[in-house]
Amino acid sequence: MRGRAAGCLLALCGALGAAQASTIVDYTLLRPEGRRHYLVVEPDRLARSNRPTVILLHGHGASAAFMVGLESFGLYKAQDWIRLAERERVMLIAPDGIKGADGKQAWNDCRADAASNATSDDVGFLASLIDTAVNELGADPERIYVFGSSNGGGMVYRLGIELGPKLAAIGVQSALMPMQSRCKAPVYPISVFVSHGTADDIAPYYGGKVGHWLLRDRGSGVSADESVAMWRRAAGLPEAPMRFRLPHLQSSDPTSATRYVWGSDPARVQVEFMRIDGGGHTHASKAEELPWILRKLVGNMNHDLDTAEEAWNFFKDKRTTGVR
Repeated sequence: MRGRAAGCLLALCGALGAAQASTIVDYTLLRPEGRRHYLVVEPDRLARSNRPTVILLHGHGASAAFMVGLESFGLYKAQDWIRLAERERVMLIAPDGIKGADGKQAWNDCRADAASNATSDDVGFLASLIDTAVNELGADPERIYVFGSSNGGGMVYRLGIELGPKLAAIGVQSALMPMQSRCKAPVYPISVFVSHGTADDIAPYYGGKVGHWLLRDRGSGVSADESVAMWRRAAGLPEAPMRFRLPHLQSSDPTSATRYVWGSDPARVQVEFMRIDGGGHTHASKAEELPWILRKLVGNMNHDLDTAEEAWNFFKDKRTTGVR
């Protein structure tokens, strides 16, 4: 059963909606654990049916509203996905996780040693959300993409394992495959986009304990390279990738970016890894910058690319190949 707010999110539809030329609507979905909340972004001139759809999963302690630019996190307000959705005419769906043991919103990803994760049936919730998007919101069943950052990225990895046939591609930023896993290893050949910074102190690039002094009981992960390799092997792709060094756009930027791609056909299964040398636990943006206090917590942001743009360019030619 799905509930819907009366129209837009109060003044936000008129204020932010007008600026972004999008309508943002609040919904709930009744699940065994209670009502689950999600936001739907519908850009102007979006088709009424067969809508390409990106589901956005927030990180630990963040929210659906942050993912679509409605609220700030550490004084920073992300606008990248909503701008992209308006230009490309893509529907966005941003659900909220459930509070874990530390009182912060989280997802029940595959980490068996993350004691502060949520314990809800998030796979069941997100599977039901996908069905609702297709049956009631006009989502194209062949173009359902899921992107998540940090804990949301870990949840996206779990969806790739357990819901692979429902998804055209998945994208992950600043998340590692678990060192101690409650899930099976990936076997379904699905297209996967991964971005990770080598100076990420929260989800360490070379693997190990996840978190810092403000984030405890977050479990552990394998290295970013091994996380990518698991999906490359599941897809049956060769070991040697194509490699592209991105142009460095700002001389003051201490980071750099290199794209690695396995699979030559954008319309078929591919794996892409965006390695951000010197990058922290954050996305990349050509135009935006993190406030200094947030840089102290998460590290440097790369300015040679936009993570949302890179993920969408990877997603847009992919179609679901499995049986729903």
